[in-house]
Amino acid sequence: MSTNRSLVSPTSHPALEKALAERLARRCPHGMQLGLLEAVAMRIGLMQGTLRPRFQDPQLLLFAADHGIAVDGIEVPEGQHTQELVRQLLDGLLPLSVFARNESVELAIIDCGVAENLPAHDRLLARKIAYGTRNSRVTSAMSVEQAHAAMRAGMELGNKLRGNATLLAGIGVGGHESAAMVLSKLTDCPIRDLLLAGPQTSKEELALAMKIVRGAQARHRAVIDPIEVLAALGGFEIAVMVGVMLMAAGRRHLLLIDGMAACAALMIASRIAPPVTDYCIFCRSHTHQGLDQATKLFRASPLVDFGLDQVDGTGAVLTWPTLRAAAALLSAPLGDDEPDTADPPAAPEFDQEFVSTYNDPHHGFGGPPMY
Repeated sequence: MSTNRSLVSPTSHPALEKALAERLARRCPHGMQLGLLEAVAMRIGLMQGTLRPRFQDPQLLLFAADHGIAVDGIEVPEGQHTQELVRQLLDGLLPLSVFARNESVELAIIDCGVAENLPAHDRLLARKIAYGTRNSRVTSAMSVEQAHAAMRAGMELGNKLRGNATLLAGIGVGGHESAAMVLSKLTDCPIRDLLLAGPQTSKEELALAMKIVRGAQARHRAVIDPIEVLAALGGFEIAVMVGVMLMAAGRRHLLLIDGMAACAALMIASRIAPPVTDYCIFCRSHTHQGLDQATKLFRASPLVDFGLDQVDGTGAVLTWPTLRAAAALLSAPLGDDEPDTADPPAAPEFDQEFVSTYNDPHHGFGGPPMY
């Protein structure tokens, strides 16, 4: 039995694709064009498996964690320590919080491994695996058991998501470097290409970053298995995100992928269930050149580039109105004689056949069972 088939269904459906194309053609008579919006609308229709896709209850999930590799001297701009970012987001002080509220996107922050204890808040979900990962230059960032526990926590979150659209991003000091190492290891992309921010990057800053990540890469050069790569080099926020992505895609959610940590999580999720990428739209909140390389690994690019330098997730929220507009091309009635009665399909339950298969030590990626 194929666990990939059981976990996430591909969106390919030639008959539906033809019907969607015909419906879009009726929307634009006399040779008018809507460009990229038509392709996006088509993808949304295929994701939801309907001629009239609609979105319900969009949610932005920010996965927060600290990284042990940061102790080696990663520079942190003032006010951007992980716990401080979380506080500002929950207090509504950053543009991301304002945009999410304006677009009626529910924002939640998941504490996957912040180094500090965070005060309780109705939009803060405690899923702390540990108080930050270990330094991957010295040892594995986390144990394989911790990686599985984090993925399990993510799958539990994904199973409880409302609606059918999930925006995902990670925050945390050292997260960019850890995600870059995971992507580099799994794809053979040169780590320098993922770390280079742009022409403004100083030689000293890049040299320090390269020294840090090359030390970690050398220690874990023999690691190949995706989950073991995650444990050796990654972060708790990446691992929890993997679980959410797998479950949400299994329920046919649209996934908005924003930032390096989200790209690393998607790369691991795609090694477990390749069709997960069928459900993804890429966004960006930074002009960082490394993100160009990260999205190219998926043969993709951000749908919209706003030229931002903001917390990851900001670009996803700003992209959201474009996706709603694309879906409206299909969901809105085409004439007075066509009643607007189509509702989005119910999210399917997670395939329990996959659960039992993953518990079988002879299947999956080994290690502790997810359930």
